[in-house]
Amino acid sequence: MATRTKAARRRMQTAAPRRKIQRRGANKASLRPGTVHSEMPLWGRPGYLLRRLHQIHYALFFEECAGYDITPVQYGLLTTLSLNPNLDQNSLARELGIDRTNVADVLNRLARRGLVERRRSPNDARMVLARLTRTGDRLTRKMYRPMQRAQKRLLSPLLPQERNTLMITLIRLINGNNHLGRTIFQPS
Repeated sequence: MATRTKAARRRMQTAAPRRKIQRRGANKASLRPGTVHSEMPLWGRPGYLLRRLHQIHYALFFEECAGYDITPVQYGLLTTLSLNPNLDQNSLARELGIDRTNVADVLNRLARRGLVERRRSPNDARMVLARLTRTGDRLTRKMYRPMQRAQKRLLSPLLPQERNTLMITLIRLINGNNHLGRTIFQPS
């Protein structure tokens, strides 16, 4: 089997999605980045594209992590607690970039499954601290490889340098717009 150049592999990876879009009535000009797509106006909207990519990420995550019955947000919370045990609800909300009410709901679900335990802070009785149980720690570690496979699959259509550029761009977009979210993403 002959080896293919990077450019040839790249053309093959992008050819199928383009054909699929063209069959739906889009012309080649409407597929160029930075153009307004009169036939498919959604493809010219970054918000739509990000939402669609989010859907694809969830599908890949659930495919790779099948059998664990854990959502990406729940796994994010488990990961955060594995790196930072004894966090309160407000700190978890900032670490994950989701609101406190959602954190409370996720914590409740994980606690019912025996993956997280909560206790009052010795310094402030109003504050409840969360940490992984042994079962939660084992599950978090066990899910790491499948989660990584989902991330790699998500980025697989990109060349290595494009992956780095995408990550830098996403971080810049988040940092530049972080103040507009319902909660501030403020990882430690």
